[in-house]
Amino acid sequence: MSLTELKFIVAVAQERNFRRAAEKCFVSQPALSLAIKKLEEELKVIIFERSRTDVSMTEIGAKIVEQASKVLEETSLIKQIAELGKNQLKGTLKLGMIHSVGPYLLPEIIPILRKIAPDMPLEVEENLTANLEAQLRNGVIDVAIIALPFEVPGLQYRALYDEEFDVVVPCQHHWAQRKSIRPEELSEEKVLLLNSGHCFSNQVTQACPELSRKGEVLQGNSLETIRNMVASNLGITVLPCSATAERYNNPLIKVIPFISPAPTRRIAIAWRKSFVRLEAVEKIAEAIKAINSDFMHLIH
Repeated sequence: MSLTELKFIVAVAQERNFRRAAEKCFVSQPALSLAIKKLEEELKVIIFERSRTDVSMTEIGAKIVEQASKVLEETSLIKQIAELGKNQLKGTLKLGMIHSVGPYLLPEIIPILRKIAPDMPLEVEENLTANLEAQLRNGVIDVAIIALPFEVPGLQYRALYDEEFDVVVPCQHHWAQRKSIRPEELSEEKVLLLNSGHCFSNQVTQACPELSRKGEVLQGNSLETIRNMVASNLGITVLPCSATAERYNNPLIKVIPFISPAPTRRIAIAWRKSFVRLEAVEKIAEAIKAINSDFMHLIH
């Protein structure tokens, strides 16, 4: 049994496909398949059930993959500990971000990080909160920017800032000249939100329970897609203030604040308790807090 074989079975479990797993591990598919078959023969168990269309783990295979993930993380931890005497800000940092944060926060923090941590390039993964949680636990990513609540055993977080929500309507909408909107009024309109599974959609419906009960809700794949659907006069939407900054101005839409106190979300940075590059976590938090922006209310 080798670490390479463990890496291969974890990759197949994540990808549910031998070809994609081989590409992820930078080996040929036959080499990966042969190594996994060798491991199964050594352990005298079947780890994966294979069909023409799918790859799934057996019951014992799922337990083996779970343990393999822990072994690989511990191995990675040894390497990280060895690097502790060196520069924690040197080397790629794998940063996860939820979809409703990444496109708007990254352009703000990258220039700052280039100055305060020039030798720490970011490898960015945008995903749903549930997937980022799993990737953090499994060591696929190092750090994640998520929205609270986020209580996960083995992970810890620090709150960074609060962000209000805005209503966005087509420029000819009957609300276009309004100064503010009450959350309960959303249920009277056709509202475009992100697909289910996105925490931002859940936060919007929590702010306006009537929307879930009697409102008409359509779904989109990204906030930018939804913004364009609003511009085409399909309906209205709710966006975080980071997505309604001046540089995103569009003459076909109108941004209207909620009546005070507006619905908000709290954004935090999360990492594994075993993660040793804590200076890197500090630099990400420092970069975010250094942003000169009206959309965030920093938490000190």
